[in-house]
Amino acid sequence: MSRILTLIFSLFSLNTMAQKTDTVFLKKLMESKPELFSAILQHPDHNQIQVLYTQINRDAKNTATFKTFSYNLNPHHYFYPASTVKLAAVIFALEKVNRLKSTGLTLNSTMITDSGYKNQTKVLADTSAKNKLPSIAHYIKKILLTSDNDAFNRLFEFIGRAEINEKLKANGFNDSRILNRLAIGDAGESAKHTNPIKFYNGQQLVYNQPAQYDPKEYELKLNNLVMGTGYLDSTDKLVNKPFSLAGKNAFAINDQQKLMQKLIFPEAFPVKERFKLTAEDYKLIYTYMSKYPTESDFPKYDAKEFWPTYAKMLYYGRAQVKPDADIRIFNKYGDSYGFIIDNAYFVDFKNGIEYFLTAVVQSNEDGIYNDNKYEYDTVCFPFMKNLGRTIYDLELKRNKKFKPDLTKFKMDYTY
Repeated sequence: MSRILTLIFSLFSLNTMAQKTDTVFLKKLMESKPELFSAILQHPDHNQIQVLYTQINRDAKNTATFKTFSYNLNPHHYFYPASTVKLAAVIFALEKVNRLKSTGLTLNSTMITDSGYKNQTKVLADTSAKNKLPSIAHYIKKILLTSDNDAFNRLFEFIGRAEINEKLKANGFNDSRILNRLAIGDAGESAKHTNPIKFYNGQQLVYNQPAQYDPKEYELKLNNLVMGTGYLDSTDKLVNKPFSLAGKNAFAINDQQKLMQKLIFPEAFPVKERFKLTAEDYKLIYTYMSKYPTESDFPKYDAKEFWPTYAKMLYYGRAQVKPDADIRIFNKYGDSYGFIIDNAYFVDFKNGIEYFLTAVVQSNEDGIYNDNKYEYDTVCFPFMKNLGRTIYDLELKRNKKFKPDLTKFKMDYTY
């Protein structure tokens, strides 16, 4: 009987949450600004737009509550999530380190990656680190600052494919999966094998992780897995048939924003649903999610390649401009196959503004994949910038009974 009551309560809760998502407001908001959105709103499915915007309201005790608005949201309509999956890997890697702390493993332990299967690569050093050695902490910094692909691949290998997908489900991210490494053509059987890894504190071996194998496929009910009219293969030869993304990572924007909400406001969720992170873990993530590449010494970046607003799609697009001193954007973006995705928590300290905004848009007018001919500059980046600015302007005018205390998010960027 108690199991039945639990099920009924769960279904009621899910239904209540679904009812709280307004599906009309964002459409009307964008339609009210035809100079910004008319062209793309005429083809929302062609451009594969999905948007989630969540307002945050505080009470007298600074406790946050959420109200969510969606546009064209469909968790089963596939889009390629690109680098947005890396934020999940950051969190799960930190959780694994915490679980293994009794071995002596820390975020700063030297991480030596070996090879144990065809095409796997070793890592013995990292010249971008202050001590020239690879570590979980340094990989996390590189992921959050500039979305480094190799850093993600090393965390993928450390966590293991099976554990990553178990954690996605355990956290209620039911429309998502992470199957493979990025930017190395990882797919099929090779993606199921992960490297052996050893961790050292100085010369002392503290944790030895053998190579792992994950046989599972992690099927999801997804449509839109086949796109376009053709693609360039690994030899740059045009193949005149649609491009299949059936074996790729998936990270629906509802799952992305839920992850961000749990990360930014753990106290808004039951204890058992929170990530198993320490105060230092949160500090590390918050700092490097919102830090500009030009503020980092280790790793050090060329400002011509990675300018301050490089990763802040929602609000800046890809414009090379001086960032607003009162604003910080805690986010993880992705860009690949013509898709631009950004998952952000936005803070304006001066005006007491905060909100969540997650969006995806694609442009691939020739229908050919892997040809690096996508309309990022003319379609995708302008849409992301205009959407971010429109929501920001809305928040500037929105009346709030209590101004939020945002002290928690004022990070020390010399850290």
